[in-house]
Amino acid sequence: MADPATVEAHPTEAPAASPPTDARRRHDPRVRGFASDNYAGAHPEILAALALANGGHQTAYGEDEYTAHLQEVFRAHLGPAAEVFPVFNGTGANVVALQALTDRWGAVVCADSAHINVDECGAPERVGGLKLLTVPTEHGKLTPELVEREAYGFDDEHRAMPQVVSITQNTELGTVYTPEEIRAICETAHERGMAVHLDGARIANAAAALGVPLRAFTTDAGVDVLSFGGTKNGMLFGEAVVVLNPGAVRAMRHLRKLSMQLASKMRFVSVQFEALLAGDLWLRSASHANAMAARLADGARAVDGVEILHPVQANAVFARLPHDVSERLQKRYRFYFWDEAAGDVRWMCSFDTTEEDVDGFVAALREEMAR
Repeated sequence: MADPATVEAHPTEAPAASPPTDARRRHDPRVRGFASDNYAGAHPEILAALALANGGHQTAYGEDEYTAHLQEVFRAHLGPAAEVFPVFNGTGANVVALQALTDRWGAVVCADSAHINVDECGAPERVGGLKLLTVPTEHGKLTPELVEREAYGFDDEHRAMPQVVSITQNTELGTVYTPEEIRAICETAHERGMAVHLDGARIANAAAALGVPLRAFTTDAGVDVLSFGGTKNGMLFGEAVVVLNPGAVRAMRHLRKLSMQLASKMRFVSVQFEALLAGDLWLRSASHANAMAARLADGARAVDGVEILHPVQANAVFARLPHDVSERLQKRYRFYFWDEAAGDVRWMCSFDTTEEDVDGFVAALREEMAR
């Protein structure tokens, strides 16, 4: 891998002292929670990069120096054919990516727990104009055999045509595909003339958990298009669609604009990705979040009556405990029910979760379980 460029590759005048503002802090920064890695603020190194990119005029709509250089940054991780298209958010990235891989009559095979199916308000189907073919899975992971349940009827004019397999890495249930598992899915899909999309909202956490380069389970495994997440790994805003197989897509630039994902001041998305990926910030942040989740899971397992539901492989912990305990605990720390009827909850760790945060939460859990 080539030596990564750094954010200092774009010299600019030193930022002036912060100007006065009428804005006021509206929150208590001491409040901590385990609801989502989206709750965390921006990493200080990301904020420094944004200040570096500020000042002066740069061409809008992606014709700026930062977005041009970002191609090199991503290619250092994902290979020379990779082409990156920064967008605003994860749902937008998925909709743009899936549109680029499907025809108007196309369908996408995915896990029934997939974010594109459960948490995007129908955007892939209503905005992207495609059909989702969902499959029940164990721990959120597709397999070649599960893909084949819906990979049929390609010549049946009465059925939406399966054209894409979409997987999430790491999954919505906190589990991680190995490179070999993704390669097997890609081989199955490609043998049937289907493309593979990877929703990488937490892709850095997966790479950190596996201890492999990003390309090991994307480019080298046969993934065609990737939604690359940054917000959950410390960015202020922004995600990216990364085309790994140019022959699998068409009209990406037009689809990004059509889907309302073309940022005018794109330099402020691109410089964040540069700060994240040019060095090891992405890996440091993800590794720390994963370690905090492992610490949380170990602590929760030791509390009598708490059940851990899925393997804890990245930065998510899914647990089952009495409903009334969760409700009391939520008054002390924010987190979400995953299946309220069953008593299932999700606890997420982020780049700024501390050992003290985890230990305080486990102590509170133990107290509430003892009541």
